Amino acid sequence: MGQILAIDYGKARCGIAATDDMQIIASGLDTVQTQFLMEFLKKYFTENRVDDIVVGLPTDLKGNISEIETDILKFIEIFKKEFSDIPVHRLDERFTSKMASFFISQSGKSKKQRQEKGLIDKVSATIILQNFLEQRTR
Repeated sequence: MGQILAIDYGKARCGIAATDDMQIIASGLDTVQTQFLMEFLKKYFTENRVDDIVVGLPTDLKGNISEIETDILKFIEIFKKEFSDIPVHRLDERFTSKMASFFISQSGKSKKQRQEKGLIDKVSATIILQNFLEQRTR
């Protein structure tokens, strides 16, 4: 069994989270500049077995899709051409950034650390992945 990777895709940065090999625990992995995301994934996939990826589906409170979805769909198309054997799942990422900010504030991090956008992206990816794992076991 391999890992599941989650991506909180953004225009500037992408937060990335991964499960353990048993696909039980979601952990923040890294934050990568969006322009280097495919390069990061290629390297990661040569060093780790990944069975699936989950990409956040950005929606607003009314359920409308965010404009970044166009970029995400382009990324998924490129990803599927490069890694056709790895299924791509989508998961509503509503509130993940707010939840990430809250969890970080509760963790005892300094104000400067709490405001680091890369940390928020990585924690958001972890929340997306944890939600995916929970939905899968229902």
